[in-house]
Amino acid sequence: MYSFQPNCWSEHEELKVVMLCAPSKLNVPDLTIAENVGWSATVNHVKAMENFMEFKTTLENEGVHVIDYSKELTNDENTVSEQLINRYFVRDLACVIGNSIFLGEACSSLRRPEYPHAHSLLEKWFPEKLNKQPSTALECGDVLILNKDAVLINIGMRTTLEAVESIKDRIFQEGFSEIAIIDLPRRSDTLHLDMNCNVTNANLLIAKNFMRYFPVHVFTVQTSRFEMTEQFLNHHGFDVYWLEKYNTIPDINFINLNPETLLISKQATEQQWTKHPQMQKKNLIEIEVSELEKGGGGIRCMTLPLLRK
Repeated sequence: MYSFQPNCWSEHEELKVVMLCAPSKLNVPDLTIAENVGWSATVNHVKAMENFMEFKTTLENEGVHVIDYSKELTNDENTVSEQLINRYFVRDLACVIGNSIFLGEACSSLRRPEYPHAHSLLEKWFPEKLNKQPSTALECGDVLILNKDAVLINIGMRTTLEAVESIKDRIFQEGFSEIAIIDLPRRSDTLHLDMNCNVTNANLLIAKNFMRYFPVHVFTVQTSRFEMTEQFLNHHGFDVYWLEKYNTIPDINFINLNPETLLISKQATEQQWTKHPQMQKKNLIEIEVSELEKGGGGIRCMTLPLLRK
C-alpha cells in the first residue's frame, strides 16, 4: 500500500513519515471520570480535535507524511476504536528500530484494544518488517533510540524485563551494539521513559535530574555490565542537560522534526530552552496541544515515527 519502507536509527534525524490517530469521539466530562481513567482533567472532544488538527497540519507543513490509522479501520473496529479515549497515544503501540517494526504489548487493559487495531494495519502494510509481539507488556514509550549503536529501554511501570529480553537479540540483529536497561520509579509522572528524558540532537539528551542516580544494565551480544546513566550516555557521545525543575509532559515530551527543529507544546517552560547553549540554536515550533495533554501524554506520545531520513 505504501511505497516507503520503515526505517529509524535515531530520535533526531529528519522525520519523513509518522502514524497518528485522531482522538476518540467521547468527552471526559467530570473529574471523577477523569480520575478513574487516569487523566488529569476533564476533556472536551471538540477542543481535543482542534488540537489534533493543528498538530497534524503542522507536521504536514513541515514536509512529514501523516497516516491517521483511525481512517483505515474497518467499520466493526471503528465502532470500538472511536470510544477508546487513549487511542491517540500511538507511540506505545509499536516502534521502528533500524529496519524493523517491533510490536508492543499493552500493560493496561484500558488500552488493550488499540494494539490489534494498529498491528493489523502494520501487518497489512509492511508484512516483511514486523517482529512478533512479546508475550508480556512492552509499551514503546519506554524505548529510546540513541543512535545507530545504542538503544535505551525502561522496564518501569508499563514494560517488563521479560519483554525486553524477548526482543533483545532481534535489536542486535539490526546492527545495534548496545542495549541499556533502566528501571525508573513507578508513578504516573514517570510512566514511560519519554516522560523522564528525550533526545534533543545527535549529542544532547535532556533528562530529569533524578536519573543521574540510576544505573543501567548494558548488554552487548556476548557481554553485560553496569554503568551509571550519564556514563553510558557519555560513552555514546551524549552530554546530558539535567533539569532540576520541569513540567513533565510539555517540557520533556517533544519530538524532533529534523536535527535543527523541535516540535514542542505551547505549555513548555520557555526558560529551559534558553539555558543550554545547544538548545539556544534550535528552531522551536510551538503548537497548542493542552487539551490532548490532559490525557497524560504529550507530543512524542502521540507520534509513531515510521521513517526518519
